[in-house]
Amino acid sequence: MFAEITYATRPGFERPNEDLVIAGPSWIVVLDGATAAAGVDSGCAHDVAWLVGRLGGALAAGLAADDGASLAGLLEAAIEGTQSAHGGRCDLGNPDSPSATVAMVRCLGSGRVEYLVLGDSPVVLSLVGGGVRVVSDDRLERLPGGRPYTLELVRRMRNAPGGFWVAAARPEAAREAITGAADGVRGAGVFTDGVARLADWYGWSWQTVLDTLEDGGPGAVIDAVRELEVRRGPVRGKRHDDATAAWGRVSPP
Repeated sequence: MFAEITYATRPGFERPNEDLVIAGPSWIVVLDGATAAAGVDSGCAHDVAWLVGRLGGALAAGLAADDGASLAGLLEAAIEGTQSAHGGRCDLGNPDSPSATVAMVRCLGSGRVEYLVLGDSPVVLSLVGGGVRVVSDDRLERLPGGRPYTLELVRRMRNAPGGFWVAAARPEAAREAITGAADGVRGAGVFTDGVARLADWYGWSWQTVLDTLEDGGPGAVIDAVRELEVRRGPVRGKRHDDATAAWGRVSPP
């Protein structure tokens, strides 16, 4: 179990926050809903917030059951359950169907932590004795031709071999997640890309991010990214993104 879990989430601009963070005694789940581009028909009667809420609730129920299922297995079951909840009104074959990134950690005790990352929401582990281990999924950054991407390219490469994978209407996407476990972990940070901007855009080391998280709490790292967004501007895209940071301190053995 974690000795302590803290988290904060904040919307990026004047619309509902499409991030979601849920935690239990031994696990943390962070989801980042993909905001639909203007004018794109998702083929779905539901919005991104609906998908994030359904998916998060299913993951929380699976993790709370603690039946030994793998994180990837839990995610696959959660996507299947959410898929069924759509009903017959939605075109789930539409590649623009609502989607979300997923980052999860589960503490197994004695400093061992399992992780799953699907999409650009990273997990960063603080290790006993110093150092960090970053678990990230950079497939969105490696699409053909390089940025800026066209909407058509992203549409074609989403949940497709050679492209990138997110949680939407294809349960098999869970099998494409980055998964594993690490020993000697003293704490686990889970973030959406709105906070990962600190490292990806503004030159912070992940060690500095975790130090700020520990010393000032999750709100402090969100404050830091907001200040830099105002002072230096975005590298690309929207000035402010939904931002979520969670920290799980591992109980000593």
